[in-house]
Amino acid sequence: MDIGTIQPVDIDEQMRTAYLDYAMSVIVARALPDARDGLKPVHRRILYAMQELGIRSNTAYKKSARIVGEVLGKYHPHGDSAVYDAMARMAQDFSMRYPLVDGQGNFGSVDGDPPAAMRYTEARLSAMAEEMLVDIEKNTVDFAPNFDGSLQEPMVLPSRSPDLLLNGSSGIAVGMATNIPPHNLKELCNAIIYLIDNYTNLDDVTIEDLMERIPGPDFPTGGVIVGREGIRQAYSTGRGRLIVRGLAHIEEMKGGRYAINITEIPYQVNKTGLIERIAELVREDKIDQISDLRDESDRRGMSIVIELKRGAQPKMVLNQLFKYTPLQTTFGVHLLALVDNEPRVLSLKRALQIFVDHREVVITRRSEFELQKARARAHILDGLLIALANLDDVIQTIRQARDADTAKINLVERFKLTEIQAQAILDLQLRRLAALERQKIEDEHTEVMERIAYLEDLLANPKKILSVIQDDLRALSDKFGDDRRTRITAEAHEDLKIEDLVPDEAVLVTITQRGYIKRTAANLYRTQNRGGRGVSGQSVREEDEVVTLLPGRSLDTLLFFSDRGKVYSEKAYNLPDAGRTDKGISIVNVLALEPGERITAALSVQNFEAAHYCTMATVRGRMKRVALSEFANVRPSGLIAITLDSGDELGWARLTHGKDDVILVTAGGQALRIAEDDIRVMGRTAGGVAGMKLKAKDRLTSMEVVEPDGYLLVVTRQGFGKRVSLAEYPRKGRATGGVITQDVKNMDRTGQVVSARVVQEADDVTFISSNGIVLRLKVKDISLTSRATRGVHLMDLGAGDAVASVARFPATNDGEFGKEKNSAPEN
Repeated sequence: MDIGTIQPVDIDEQMRTAYLDYAMSVIVARALPDARDGLKPVHRRILYAMQELGIRSNTAYKKSARIVGEVLGKYHPHGDSAVYDAMARMAQDFSMRYPLVDGQGNFGSVDGDPPAAMRYTEARLSAMAEEMLVDIEKNTVDFAPNFDGSLQEPMVLPSRSPDLLLNGSSGIAVGMATNIPPHNLKELCNAIIYLIDNYTNLDDVTIEDLMERIPGPDFPTGGVIVGREGIRQAYSTGRGRLIVRGLAHIEEMKGGRYAINITEIPYQVNKTGLIERIAELVREDKIDQISDLRDESDRRGMSIVIELKRGAQPKMVLNQLFKYTPLQTTFGVHLLALVDNEPRVLSLKRALQIFVDHREVVITRRSEFELQKARARAHILDGLLIALANLDDVIQTIRQARDADTAKINLVERFKLTEIQAQAILDLQLRRLAALERQKIEDEHTEVMERIAYLEDLLANPKKILSVIQDDLRALSDKFGDDRRTRITAEAHEDLKIEDLVPDEAVLVTITQRGYIKRTAANLYRTQNRGGRGVSGQSVREEDEVVTLLPGRSLDTLLFFSDRGKVYSEKAYNLPDAGRTDKGISIVNVLALEPGERITAALSVQNFEAAHYCTMATVRGRMKRVALSEFANVRPSGLIAITLDSGDELGWARLTHGKDDVILVTAGGQALRIAEDDIRVMGRTAGGVAGMKLKAKDRLTSMEVVEPDGYLLVVTRQGFGKRVSLAEYPRKGRATGGVITQDVKNMDRTGQVVSARVVQEADDVTFISSNGIVLRLKVKDISLTSRATRGVHLMDLGAGDAVASVARFPATNDGEFGKEKNSAPEN
């Protein structure tokens, strides 16, 4: 264009062209990663410059300022802060799942602290980064001129590791953005190996097949991803929303108080910002049950301790933290990357396929490079072998030549050699003429020819190239692979339910007086003889008693009834699985109980349609019958099951079918059998009707459902018991006093009745004492007596110990003790 010449320009067209040029420059050269190696230009240039400087994972560290200067001066003509910030992030183990830079010094923290100035810190390549640069010198990738044309820089790295998904990426371009989460190396390698195994029929590989190997992202800070639907959507379409929570534990403190200990936070959440947000909510009284907040994080790991006030509900506070603070965040997945220098939204399958295609190209070009080198070396070795075979003639030819050029010409003409071979003969040292050195040349020739044959075969068979990719991935997984850090929980509405992953087995659920709960495999308790000592069944604290021993199956729904007349629900498999002598965890980790509320009854329900009603009784003898379907959907905060009079407590709950008889037993030794239909069906909030008339100071201690040909097992506090035929208990009217079922005169020795269970002769029963001793007996070994006797000594108790609870294990056809018809605890 001539200087001084004025040309009319369409401003609209000029703005459009200039803006598009700027936008594409930002998209391609700055903000988006390449789908092949997963790196943006600045990261690629940093790693390449560090390799050119000779800074390996096994060499000394170098000043970060030296590295930044190298990158700026040779490859990246932008500000130094852009380069240093990118390098610092690659050194942060809380930002990168597998850091690419090994940093020494302050490179920032999860609290949001910035890295120290580049003049203070030092760095070198990590071993993982070296895997991305391996074979770059073997013409495996294309190079292009740098910004001033003085040097060449790689357009992409060979990248043996799938870094796009491995470490993820985030960036904001013009009109578009990318946000790719990091993943676990072992899972990625397994998925790519599976993809290669099915490379001939890629269309048959489904997202479900890949998700069996890659269940979801794996963040460096751990945490919990809630639900799989967002993951499936992101992997299928390239876009999705993940709900990520921190990991928190509820711990019991002295004085009946609790603390929430946060040990993992969501990815990219500032720990200091999280603590400040919690403190702000406390100041604003949005969360009013927190008494203290402190950060106890150290080298051993993260620990944010939140102490709660006395009487606070830990689960409710934890839910408030999830709702109002970054302890629960949303990670928006947008799998956008450059494919052939154009931005593309990728599915998981497409992203993995692009990596495999890239590695195919790299290995092909590497093999061609090595084949060319091997052929060149074989050509020279062929000449050397000719010289060794005609050694005397070769020496004579050289000696007779006037100069080196004449000698080369003579060798070419006489022995039919090329100039390269002739020059190699002239360069041959005299020591190579020794017998051993000559053998080395022959061995090298054999090895080179074998290498040439291998490379030619590899290049002729693409399937073998895919096998090489698989071998590289297996080696990478073995060398750098580690366990998943981020947990993934299922959602109730998902097609894949957690029940599908839980084995259906007989279990025992134990609850202590102080509120500790656990789930134990029932087969851990062996059957013993009458009068046995039992085995230790619970590690209990001083003054703690086991009050509930509930048999069921791992897939059952457990209904927990409290002394205040409320019902709570939880799946059995969600309870902590513990050993026979483990204490378990506090029940407030499982149920959102109110301060001072106790669980006094429990049912194990396999199917809410199998039993029609739930029949309840209180310690003062009131009874109520409710349709079981009323408890099919219990909200986390619980539902009202019965309205109680002042001073009364809900004590028992049983499953009934409408035509059953129920039998009530008191601590004073009275028993009343009544028809179930004498108790009319009521709504959840009703208060019930009078069930049994009690004597002064007496209280109900058991409620059972009568079974045909069954027995009533009566057990006293001091370990005495007996088996009485249910035929000895006549049916009477509601609100009467019943009949005697225990020898009242000997209660000073036997103690009051602590439990009464309806059993069959083939059943087993399990006794547990206040000190946690468990004894399992066969019902047939217990003496059959009349109603008014004291019974026999069933359990040998230590000093100060007493029977606390009795559970029944009905026998099944296959001999396994499974779920009983009416499962409930005994107080």
